[in-house]
Amino acid sequence: MSAVIEAKSQTTSSRRLGKIPVRNLWLLMLYASDLYRHLGTNKVDVEDNPEDIADLVAEILCHQVEERMMRNLSYGYESKVAVINRVRGRIDTLTTERQRLLEKGKVCCRFDELTVDTPRNRYVRSALERLSKLNIKPTLAHKCRALMLSLERLGVSKAKPINYSGKSERFGRHDISDQKMVAAADLAFSLAIPTEFDGQFHLTAPDTRKEWLRKLFEKAVAGFYAVALDKREWRVLAGKQFDWQISDKSSGIDEILPSMKTDIIIDNRSPDKRLVIDTKFNSVTTKGWHREQTLRSGYIYQMYTYLRSQEDTSDPKSLESIGMLLHPTVDKEVAEMVTIQGHPIWFCTVNLGESAISIRERLLALLQKSFQEKK
Repeated sequence: MSAVIEAKSQTTSSRRLGKIPVRNLWLLMLYASDLYRHLGTNKVDVEDNPEDIADLVAEILCHQVEERMMRNLSYGYESKVAVINRVRGRIDTLTTERQRLLEKGKVCCRFDELTVDTPRNRYVRSALERLSKLNIKPTLAHKCRALMLSLERLGVSKAKPINYSGKSERFGRHDISDQKMVAAADLAFSLAIPTEFDGQFHLTAPDTRKEWLRKLFEKAVAGFYAVALDKREWRVLAGKQFDWQISDKSSGIDEILPSMKTDIIIDNRSPDKRLVIDTKFNSVTTKGWHREQTLRSGYIYQMYTYLRSQEDTSDPKSLESIGMLLHPTVDKEVAEMVTIQGHPIWFCTVNLGESAISIRERLLALLQKSFQEKK
């Protein structure tokens, strides 16, 4: 029995999904989040101590909620249907007639009501609840629960809004101060995901956890480079869609021709070079027919198509653009390159089981290597 209790008391930071420590997943989530862009000089400290990320998110969210409560929470309009004794908004004629409400001096109306019980505020309240159940400092957990109750007393209900995400929000001048609060709430829900996965998994397992990790890896790499690189020298684009250079087509091809979309494009303003990164969440090599290990041919064809199809004499960067297929390390680190028809293509790995400092240094080193060794 004592062994079971001891196992349950294991801290989140020491848990792993496969070979990846949960604390490093939290680091990837930080890189992928909008909150990373708001941290400023504090981001280096938290990168060096990823096990403290949950505490940091709790502190930021609590502080932002306290500030909003001091200046009043953001209000919003909510559609309501109610039987009332005066006309408000639009009359629901069918319900009014069916229930013979006019004879009772009442009318059924549909109207918009200004309320503090908005999806945004419910989302933040739910994020506080989620954080209070993570392995954070007891004082922070208590503060999260206290703020939850305060929001409920102000009229914010407990139900978490369905399919709500801060990334879908549009902030105006009047509520721009909510942006950091919602970004922290987004990250709070993300941090809870690894702790909800039971057992171990392998990179070869085709399940939802692998798909979730693949998307996280892609967003984390893009988010890291977007913040870590000097915007005066670099431009980072995530999820850019390419168009085919079509010279002729049939009438129905537009309905069935797929588009091309890369994970990350990094432009170096001086010298004028471009790197196209495609992230993959599996081993960089696989078992070959005539050799023990071989690169995945499908990925090479994909990257080759990205690079060659976008060549344009009016865009010098496109003529010698660099490609990189970036994988997590499975057995050993890889950083190999081949130049095909003027385009260098790199095959690289980053070890997600290493320290946060090592992950950061590896990502920067691979970027530098790919640009420096471009002939």
